[in-house]
Amino acid sequence: MPVSLKKGQKVSLTKDNPGLTKVVVGLGWDVNAFDTGGDFDLDAAAFLLADTGKITKSEDFVFYGNLTHPSGSVQHQGDNRTGVGDGDDEQIKIDLKSVPDNITKIAFTVTIYEAEQRNQNFGQVSNAFIHIYNEETGEEMLRYDLGEDFSIETAAVFGELYKNNGEWKFNAIGSGYQGGLAALCTNFGVELE
Repeated sequence: MPVSLKKGQKVSLTKDNPGLTKVVVGLGWDVNAFDTGGDFDLDAAAFLLADTGKITKSEDFVFYGNLTHPSGSVQHQGDNRTGVGDGDDEQIKIDLKSVPDNITKIAFTVTIYEAEQRNQNFGQVSNAFIHIYNEETGEEMLRYDLGEDFSIETAAVFGELYKNNGEWKFNAIGSGYQGGLAALCTNFGVELE
């Protein structure tokens, strides 16, 4: 039975699962019936962060344009442009033992592609969730449903994995941002072209 988290709640992944090394982070969402009529393209990403809360190099930003971190520790499974269907819309695989030592957090985000041009925001998205499961057993370990907290935001940090005293833990964040991907990139130290 997976742990169901509330916003701000933290839980250890590896403490009760010694030997756990490979996890899959699944992110999903639905588009409300009363939307703008245009297609929604939501994009999941992972920011591999140092103690400063910033990336140390551009390759620490894993997304549809950079699917695999140079260490091989984080692999985005590809862009889903419609979000149609049940279950995960996008997945990111993490090999915890391969994460570079200087990386202490991995933040998982979702942004709405071309949100401003399409007049879209997270107020038009429902049933957004992030969950983590053991890649080897398929067992769901934890789940965080974001609820309907957002209205004008075009980007959100769903949650983060972080290292604490040799353990990997998960923090359910659920923070929204205006300004889409650019705002997240600025927040996490990614230089925009």
